[in-house]
Amino acid sequence: MNLPADPSRPPAETGDARARLLQAAIRLFAHQGYAKTSTRELAEVAQVNVAAISYYFGDKPGLYRAALLEPMDPTEDLARFTDPSLPLEQALAGFYAGFLEPLRQGEDAHLCTKLHLREMLESTGLIENGLARSIQPLHDALLALLVRHLGLEGVDDELQRLAICIEGLGVQLHVGLDINEAIAPGVNTGPGAVDHWHGTLLRAALAMVQAEARRRGRPLPDTPPGSTL
Repeated sequence: MNLPADPSRPPAETGDARARLLQAAIRLFAHQGYAKTSTRELAEVAQVNVAAISYYFGDKPGLYRAALLEPMDPTEDLARFTDPSLPLEQALAGFYAGFLEPLRQGEDAHLCTKLHLREMLESTGLIENGLARSIQPLHDALLALLVRHLGLEGVDDELQRLAICIEGLGVQLHVGLDINEAIAPGVNTGPGAVDHWHGTLLRAALAMVQAEARRRGRPLPDTPPGSTL
């Protein structure tokens, strides 16, 4: 006799069902967006029963929030550039190292970043500024770095704009990854491609900070011997 499944009990899949669902969600939501991804498709890709979504995540919005927020841990990225003893160039190098790490880790890590950026551009409204709260520590740390190296008393609107421009260089690299490769074949591939991007981003950011120092009439931030400037 076949009894109907009890939705209050976990599905019969193996113990990694939750992890498979999370991975499927990151992949599908990043490629297709939230609205075009069905719970049935998520379950099929993860090879689990549809009931697993409600069991592990409550519902489709709960799975989406988990896919967006669980992989985000700014602790390691902050440690790369927040040491006050770091010269400006080394600090910005650490900042961009965090941006570029997903490109070194392969497609899955890049998809996490793509999903975050998609939510920024096509907000679902499902996480109630949760993504912004996750990004805020990195933004605030970059502002503190700029205040320190420009010798300012605090943050103003122009400094906010400078920080957003510096961040935007890294964001655009991920958002336009496929387009960049189409218009400039090979720019994202081959030995040392990520390192080349790191150097380009760093030189551009340093130039922006130096230009802001000149605009404010502030001393140019110190850079170590052998600087890229």
